[in-house]
Amino acid sequence: MITLVLSIGILLFGYFTYGRFADRFIGINENNQTPALQINDGVDYTPLPVWKIFMIQFLNIAGLGPIFGAILGAAYGPMAYLWIVLGCVFMGAAHDYFAGVLSLRNGGASLPELVGKYLGKGTRAFLRFFTLILLIFVGVAFVSGPAKLLTVLTSLDLNFWLIVIFGYYFVATMFPVQKIIGKIYPFFGAVLILMALMVMIMMIVKHFSGAMVLHELSFSDFKNFHHNPESNILFPMMFVVISCGAISGFHATQSPMMARCLTNEKQARFSFYGAMIAEGIVAIIWATAAMNYFGTVDDLNFTLSNPIHDPAWIVNEISTTWFGKIGAVIAILGVVFCPITTGDTAFRSARLTIADSFKIDQKKVTNRLAVSIPIFVVGILLTFVLSSQFATIWKFVGISNQILAAITLWTIAMYFAVNKKQHWFISLPAIFLTLICITYIFVAPVKAGGMNLSQELSIYLGLSVTFGISVIWYLYYKNNLKNLKAK
Repeated sequence: MITLVLSIGILLFGYFTYGRFADRFIGINENNQTPALQINDGVDYTPLPVWKIFMIQFLNIAGLGPIFGAILGAAYGPMAYLWIVLGCVFMGAAHDYFAGVLSLRNGGASLPELVGKYLGKGTRAFLRFFTLILLIFVGVAFVSGPAKLLTVLTSLDLNFWLIVIFGYYFVATMFPVQKIIGKIYPFFGAVLILMALMVMIMMIVKHFSGAMVLHELSFSDFKNFHHNPESNILFPMMFVVISCGAISGFHATQSPMMARCLTNEKQARFSFYGAMIAEGIVAIIWATAAMNYFGTVDDLNFTLSNPIHDPAWIVNEISTTWFGKIGAVIAILGVVFCPITTGDTAFRSARLTIADSFKIDQKKVTNRLAVSIPIFVVGILLTFVLSSQFATIWKFVGISNQILAAITLWTIAMYFAVNKKQHWFISLPAIFLTLICITYIFVAPVKAGGMNLSQELSIYLGLSVTFGISVIWYLYYKNNLKNLKAK
């Protein structure tokens, strides 16, 4: 109980302290005109109320990430608390916030364009392709998953639901942001928050009634609880499994989308930093529920060892057991509709990424069609042709997500270095996340996107490659300082 309350308290404290520090450090200026007011094309650049931007950003970056990732991460034990809390405050929230502010100050530019400005044309070209592929895969994953669940719930044909969801995605991608996303996202964001609060309240009630004993984090928990520790090493795998609740590169593709709707730089902390803190709170609640609902972390691992008992099953089990029919409805809304609201913005971000890359004005419907149709053709082909293999392909998305976050952190650090600000509070997290990604690539099983080397060798190689990347970043900064200043 103390661990749960303290974790949430630290996350909130981080918003009011470290978030304000971030505001002062980057020099938020309410007199700077934002892209929403400068451009205001009524499609992607359009002013929205700040509360609505917060809810859209929260749902964009959350979906099922802080639920499913937290449940799978809970299998590693209470160490998940430390990663979610510290990762969220000092890495994830700062990552989302600074990515949003940089976009604000660069005309609402998408992530690859920001990276290219500070890390060079070669990095921009790579990231345009890398980001586009990641966004399409995320969108496809959040088509097939909900469609399969809806098929089970309704007994209607899978292809019917695939067509319905893809149809919605296409409309949401094409329409102005305020027409569909701006209207339905606040509702589903509220459902996701309500779902988490109900679970937290129930845990507190059960704890004080003696029906549940909440495990507290202690020094004895600094170990790996996973039932298959040989293939699920605490470092780096827990740090990749729990991404959305701590730090996620996908978020940096979403922040620019909302940066195009802010009317004042002062709204950035609430919209970006605040949304990530809210996601961290959701992750903490679900990690706590997963670790304690079945009794102990070992009991959770025993449950997860059954292939049928995936995170969706656990969400449904907890929701329906604790809340009956209401819980069943909430579980359905969360497990089915929340991923859909992440999938549509993934495709929308893909459209904006291509449009920014080729300088295609998106005010005209014909231009939006020209960009969107090829994206959806690829998405549909991936869904229908690779559906049987997608469970394996999705595992590669997790590490790709964290690689993207590391690149974003290096970009932010370069921005600070060029502007003669202390970059260490961002470059150190960039080094740490780079080490996680490189080590993961060496140690993870081949089917999970790795080389399956020994842990000791992987850590040694991870340290060596990370050191090399850090040196390259520093040399690039020194050798291109004049050009970077000119930008």
